[in-house]
Amino acid sequence: MPKTSPIVAIEQDPSPDLQDSLLDLLRQFTRDSVGEPNNRDFAITLRHAETRDLMGGLWGQSRWNVFLIDIVSLTGDLRGQGLGSRLMELAEIEARNRKCVLMWLDTYAFQARSFYEKHGFEVFAQFDGAPPIYPRYFMKKSLAN
Repeated sequence: MPKTSPIVAIEQDPSPDLQDSLLDLLRQFTRDSVGEPNNRDFAITLRHAETRDLMGGLWGQSRWNVFLIDIVSLTGDLRGQGLGSRLMELAEIEARNRKCVLMWLDTYAFQARSFYEKHGFEVFAQFDGAPPIYPRYFMKKSLAN
């Protein structure tokens, strides 16, 4: 059977289903190449005591013994109370429980580089661009004892 050329289409507003399908293709390639990636998501949420509305939290993922902190977010009224530090502490405990040897994250110049440095992260790469958004910092923390 002859191979056919694919149709190339640019999709300006792609659906989340398309993203999931592309991720499935990538995961299949990964499984075929190196085995299961053992991705495991992780979340900590902060909710209003009465309304249960989301007020903040942390989203992360472990893969191949490395823990990515993807999102750390708090409503303005919760900032400065130590809750961000508590989220980071809980994420590190979970990363260690998952036998991760490294944690990493990225942050922009207007965000929280000094906060992450306070928690033992160091910059290992930087993308430059126009202020005030850039530079963008990629940060890591070793969990090896």
